[in-house]
Amino acid sequence: MSTAPTNNPWSLNVFRVLGRDTVAWGLLAVLHLAALAILMGTEDELVGRFAFLFAWGLLNSLWLVVLRRPAAAAALSLVMFVVLILLSQFKQNVVLMSANFVDVMLIDKDTVTFLLTVFPKVIPATVIAAVVVLPLLALCWWADAFRVRRWTAALGAAASLAALSALSLAVPMDREKAFASAAYVSEFMRSGVLAMVDIATRGVLESDSFVADRLPQVAPVGCQPGQRLPHIVLVLDESSFDISTVRGIKVPPNYRRRFQSFDGNSRALMVEGAGGPTWYTEYNVLTGLSAKSYGRFSNFVTRIAGGRVSRSLPNALRPCGYRSYSLYPWYGAFLGARYFQKSIGIDRFLDTKDLGTRNVEPDRFYYDFTADLIRRDGRDRPLFVMTYLMANHFSWGPRYRPDLMPGWRDLGNPVIDGERVDEYLRRQEMSARDYRAFVERLHNEFPSDPFLIVRFGDHQPLFAKKIIDPTLDDIGIGRRIDAGDPRYFTTYYAIDALNFRPADLSLAFDGLDAAYLPLIILEAAGVPLDGSFVEQRRILKECNGLFYLCAGGAKVRRFNRMLIDAGFIKGL
Repeated sequence: MSTAPTNNPWSLNVFRVLGRDTVAWGLLAVLHLAALAILMGTEDELVGRFAFLFAWGLLNSLWLVVLRRPAAAAALSLVMFVVLILLSQFKQNVVLMSANFVDVMLIDKDTVTFLLTVFPKVIPATVIAAVVVLPLLALCWWADAFRVRRWTAALGAAASLAALSALSLAVPMDREKAFASAAYVSEFMRSGVLAMVDIATRGVLESDSFVADRLPQVAPVGCQPGQRLPHIVLVLDESSFDISTVRGIKVPPNYRRRFQSFDGNSRALMVEGAGGPTWYTEYNVLTGLSAKSYGRFSNFVTRIAGGRVSRSLPNALRPCGYRSYSLYPWYGAFLGARYFQKSIGIDRFLDTKDLGTRNVEPDRFYYDFTADLIRRDGRDRPLFVMTYLMANHFSWGPRYRPDLMPGWRDLGNPVIDGERVDEYLRRQEMSARDYRAFVERLHNEFPSDPFLIVRFGDHQPLFAKKIIDPTLDDIGIGRRIDAGDPRYFTTYYAIDALNFRPADLSLAFDGLDAAYLPLIILEAAGVPLDGSFVEQRRILKECNGLFYLCAGGAKVRRFNRMLIDAGFIKGL
């Protein structure tokens, strides 16, 4: 490190009083101590602290390659770390997960739109921050008396990257950290290393490099002339599962009836997300494919699949005259939901602005909107409606709409990290009541129209993993989830038919992976299958209801390659 001359009068005055090297060393010390304070305040484990230090060395070294000024490099690195932490906290508040390196890789128009919608003050806040920070950066530039050779900085960057990569590959990331941890910097940087390794070695989507087989050749999908097809309502029952399966939980009388189908059977659905990621199951039930096929990129499945995956339930229904709707209860820019769903065949995507909602609405609101939509647009053609429910969304600490069930009495179940099991049960009771009212309305208003209604739980509530096995700590829970313990992934699906007898329910097993649900719907509705669903039906039978986990993933990798070769998946 060498000392550079300066001709700035302000700097000369300061240097005369304190000494040139003293000012430069003092400035460097302040910046690096600030980074150390962030490390101690956010990283609570040894591995995370080392990852933070390696990331700090990497970022400083990269800036030194460009600027050569160590104070300026440290100041810019510090600003980037602070911005990362703020964005990660924002993401945790929205989806309960900290920022991941892939978030940066997938920044697009929807990402910016969602940020500006949820946080409209971000632009003025950015301007204010720039007014404050830019002069401080300029000060660091002027006062920086040292210069670092670029080859030295490059060597530091290489060494830091090598150390960070070795640590990231040697010590697996704890999946539970993403939900509650403040280790924002280490988690982000480690995820970047792993993402680059995955892209280089296996790509984004798991698939065989080559298969000799092709999808079955079937006649073009079409429906019999004059065939009366049912309206299909697919209900995403937020955070719902049969909690009576958890030992020690008290439930209301006849609780389990709400999970039964019209034939009296109770059917379990195996989803791919534990305790939160609705978009995993959304991807499953709309495309009939596995989010797990995306590996570490599965958290971003809807953003990645948008415009690249065309194989879907809506597109399979289209040749039979179906018009498809999605009643989405939040902003359509969230995780690229609008673009994803439009790209797989949803004709009209209605988000919170289109629905006119401002807060979380009771389930009755979305059921009434569905019935009104069918009355308005379903007279001359069958409709497919994806209806999302929201009343049983987290959190379950506060009492939601106490005016709707004033007679409810808590059952004495535990409170887990502030979440009340009794409040969860109360909202399930509200949901069951609203569903009965919806079915009754369809009976009364559409006495001759056939309906196929399929309800399913998108995932268990976030607190469920704490009570399924109370003997486990967060690390133990994470290991069980990583091992695919079905206790953490089991929800339900239920089939109801009004003025209609399902054509074929032979494959509606009592235990079924979520990716098969579109196939079950097509067969129940009597819609002919295209070649991709014919092949998936063969896999379902062979794997007895398993999809991604069948044969160690070999069936799905082969199927994905067949879909790629057939043009159903492009650019992955």
